[in-house]
Formats: sequence, C-alpha cells, structure tokens
Amino acid sequence: MAKKQFKTESKKLLDMMINSIYTHKEIFLRELISNASDAIDKLYFRSLTDDSVGMGHDDFVIRLSIDKDNRILTITDNGIGMTKDELENNLGTIAHSGSLDFKSDEDKQDDNIDIIGQFGVGFYSAFMVADNIKVETRAFGSDEAYLWESSGVDGYTVKTCDKDAVGTVITLHIKPDTDDEKYGEFLETYRIRELVRKYSDYIRYPIKMLISTRKPVEGKEGEYEDVFEDETLNSMTPIWKKPQSKVSDEEYADYYKGKFNDYEAPLKVIRQSTEGNATYTALLFIPSHAPYDYYSRDYEKGLQLYSSSVMIMDKCKDLLPDHFSFVKGLVDSSDLSLNISREMLQHDRQLKIIAKALEKKIASELGKMLKNDRENYEKFFKEFGAQLKWGIYSAFGSNREELQDLLMFESSNDGKLTTLREYLDRAREGQDKIYYAVGETTEKIAMLPQVEAVIAKGYEVLYLTQDIDEFCVQILHNYDSKDFVNVCTDNLELGDDEEKAQLKEANDNSEELFKYMQEALEGKVAKVRYTNTLKNHAVCLSSEGAVSVGMEQILNKMPGTEGQNIKAETVLEINMDHPIKDKLLALFGSDKEKLGEYTKILYAQARLINGLSLENPAEISDLVCGLMI
Repeated sequence: MAKKQFKTESKKLLDMMINSIYTHKEIFLRELISNASDAIDKLYFRSLTDDSVGMGHDDFVIRLSIDKDNRILTITDNGIGMTKDELENNLGTIAHSGSLDFKSDEDKQDDNIDIIGQFGVGFYSAFMVADNIKVETRAFGSDEAYLWESSGVDGYTVKTCDKDAVGTVITLHIKPDTDDEKYGEFLETYRIRELVRKYSDYIRYPIKMLISTRKPVEGKEGEYEDVFEDETLNSMTPIWKKPQSKVSDEEYADYYKGKFNDYEAPLKVIRQSTEGNATYTALLFIPSHAPYDYYSRDYEKGLQLYSSSVMIMDKCKDLLPDHFSFVKGLVDSSDLSLNISREMLQHDRQLKIIAKALEKKIASELGKMLKNDRENYEKFFKEFGAQLKWGIYSAFGSNREELQDLLMFESSNDGKLTTLREYLDRAREGQDKIYYAVGETTEKIAMLPQVEAVIAKGYEVLYLTQDIDEFCVQILHNYDSKDFVNVCTDNLELGDDEEKAQLKEANDNSEELFKYMQEALEGKVAKVRYTNTLKNHAVCLSSEGAVSVGMEQILNKMPGTEGQNIKAETVLEINMDHPIKDKLLALFGSDKEKLGEYTKILYAQARLINGLSLENPAEISDLVCGLMI
C-alpha cells in the first residue's frame, strides 16, 4: 500500500512537535492514556442512551503491557474506536482533535463526561520515544477494523486488519538506547507505574497492567515462581473532587503527607471551587513547618497543575506569588488545555485569573486562621512570617493591603506576638506613632536605654528581631495613618513642649562642646548632642537617615556586601539629666585632653549597648585603666 503524506504536508512541523514542544519525553504516556480515556468517555456517553452498547461504567478499562525483549509498549482501550475517516482526520492531520469536536457539540453535554483532549498534537508526542507506531482500531457499530502505521515524518499507511473487539490498541516500538538517551526506561514496570501515578492517577477508569510477582510455589518449600497478577495502577478518584463533607481531616492529612513527602500534617487545608471567568478546583495546604531548603536558592515554589484530573505540570510557579511560596497543593481546571509547552502555558490568560483568585483566597484564609485559630497561626508565622514581610518589601509595598494585617511582631507587651491592629488597639489615647526597636533578641532590645525610656512613658515598643523586619516597616512607612518610628533614631520626641524647649536650649548652649567631642572621635559620629530619652542611662547611639544602626549590621552581613562597609549616620547622645553632663562641661573648660578620653569611652559604651563591636578594644581598655589609677 502506498504511503500517504500527512495532510498538512509539513514534515518540519511534525519534526518540531516530536522534538521541541514537550519539555519531558515521559509525558507521551500521559497523552496516550488521556486519549484512551477520551475514547472511553465517548462510548460511555453513548451507553447512556443506547442499550446496544451493552457496557456499563465498570466495564471500561485502559490496559498497558510491556514486551521488553522486543521493545514494545502497548496501550489498549475499549472505548469508541475510530472509523477509517476518523483515522485520517485525527491522525493524518496534525493538530486536529476528535475530542475537541466531541466536546464542542452542545447536544453532547453531560456532567459525567469529561473529555480531556484539546490538542491533536498529543498523540505525536509518542514519536519522542518510539521509532514506529501502530494504531489498530475498530469503531463502535462497525464491522471493519483498520491499522494506521507510521515511522514519523515520512508519512503513514492505513489498511484493514483483524480486530474482534471495539476499541483501540496503540503499539509503540521504543527507540534503541543511545549515549544521551536511555529509552529503555519506558520498558521497565516500575517506571511505567511511576508515570501513571504521577500524571494519570485520577483518570476515572482503571489503568491496569499485568505485574510479575515472585511467589512461593504451593506445596514446594523453598521454591519460587513468577506469577503475573493484574494490578490497577491509578486511584481513579481525586480527593479534591469528593464533596468536602465526605473527606475527613485524617484523609486530607494522609493525602498531603504522601503527596508532598511531609512527616507532619498540615496546619490548614484550603478548598476552593469556582465557576465563571475561570472554572477550577484548588486543594491547598499550609505546612506546619518550613522545608529544610525553604530559605535557600534550591527551593522551588509551585502548585501541581491538572487539566481535568490529568497532571500537566508538577510545579507551576506562576500560580503562587513569592510571598505565598510556602503553600503546597494543586489546581485542577477544565479551562486549561493540556500543556503543549511551558512557554505557552505561562501566557495563558486563564492561568493568570486563577493565580490572582488563589492569592486572594490564601490571604483570606490566613486572616481567618489568625482570628479563629491563634495558636496555629502563631506557629505558622514563626515558620513563614519572614516570607510575608519579604513580600511587602520586595514588592515595594504594592501588596500592603493584602499582607499588613497578617504581620506579627514581638513586643514589650509581655514579649508576645502581636499584630499591628492589636498594637494600636492597646495604644495610649492620642498616640500618633508606632514605636519599634531593632536587635538580635528581645532581651537585648529590652535593655536599650531608648526602649526603657519609651516604655517608661507608657508606650508599647515592637521588637524587630528578624533581618527583614526593619526593611518591611520602612516600606510600609505607616499603618492606619500612624508612622513607624525607630526609638533609636534622631526623630524620637517623647517630651511635652516645655521639655522640648529646654532640650533645644541646652543643645544650643553646648555647640562648642559637641564640636570638640565629635573631632575627638575623628568623624565616627555625625553629631553629638543631649537627649531627654535615656532615663537613668548616661549615653546611647542613635542614627539619622535611612540606614539605622540595626540596619547597618544586617546590610554588612548580607551576601554580596563584603567589603562595602555600609555605615549608619550615627549620633552620640548624652543624657542631659545625668551627672556625666556636668562632668563633660567641666572638662571642656579645664582639661580638653581628658575630655577626649572620656568621649572615646562614652562612644565605646554606646556601641556596646547597641550590640556593636569595639573598633579598638585595646585603646578603650587602656583609657579605662588610666582612669582607675
């Protein structure tokens, strides 16, 4: 029989589809099983109105078989089959899909029918692993069967053949192994089982294969034989398609732990089903702990993406914003076509609509968790709170409305985690600022002189102990029209008008003293001045400008900043109500050399109080010893 050319007469197009469109060769099996499922769906639909079909839902099956010696993999279904014309149209025309035609027929709509196929090119993915493909098929209601055969771009032949049963048998001759490609993996039972569970686990019909098992010979001790047993490779019923009321917490937990390789149950399960602009079902999980690699470059975010229960991507990163990258789970949408390329999927309008809806849903569910399950929310926040803060910082605050009420910080309110709303609900009447301080631990922050002074005035202080914290609040700038103020910066104003006037006068009268002290420190501070915010402490360091003392420490230990020596504009502040003030004034008039030594010691004390290292410990030690003699 003369070989026919493909109707597109485009060998280049077929070659591109075989070698370029699909990212992973393994998906050929997913495509062929999906086609088999479509064929069964069509005959099952027919059986609902045509008694002559003589088959019920439980009679349908997809069967796989392996002939390793002859390098043959076979996919068999007892679906509706194809006529000769359908073979020509569906397999002789690239990018044509009989399934799409069936789905488009408005007279053939039924809730139990779920046609997967959207692109006729799916069948041709098999040429990525096979050098010859045979399709034997007999259509329901037909007495004749046909054999379609092709070795790729050279074309195909169609002829009659013998086939007793309705349905289709696809026989793949797997390519020989090469140095670069081991095609023989698709002739291994374990690999086929793995691919079915990965991509086709929720196909609604059983996918069966005879599996060889080593068993003892009955009545013959010590002897074993290989026994072939029928094994169903897929579970068939997606947990996310079951009514929520029919799935227990334990079932969700078991599914999550098995699917996402976690040893703990999730903190929260989120279910969402929508219709309209985007029709999809989502099953999401908030983990109870961060993966070991979560805060590393190796971590990959993403949700599993299904199209009508067929997995088309293991980790679709476009479904999650970075600040929700900790979420695990899946999305199943009948609106999405089976993936013919990752690049095309990234630009899918439906995918963008789904992603935006998921983002809102996750934020909403976290808000409910905060309100109704505080204990678990705090556990969640200790694991992933830094990611929410990073989300605000990295997006320059564009998503603040979504995230700001989910943030928590430790505070001087018994060291407990608090939200910004809770902080303001406890605030003093008329308070127009949100006070915070930065440090390695809450204990060290609590010992800062400025913190003690602010608390003594009756204000609560947020303790920012994570590296991202201050960057986050600076991007937020304010919350509910209340500005964030670092108590260790120069714009801390706690006194009344009279106290402010007294402080200004004292500073104006000591300008020469401060100038000398600044010179003695050789430019290590931008200013020296009095303050009235230190309670019983003699001295402290504050900062002015965008970089605080705490931020200086963080920036200098970040990767990529080695050698940059980022500096905060520091201010040496002297308690105007401490006896040290009078001592400094006296030395300025009588012994400027000793004043310089005092200044260096005070600066060293201020650095230590702020958790900074001494620049010259030996010099400070000698100065202190000199005062003791």
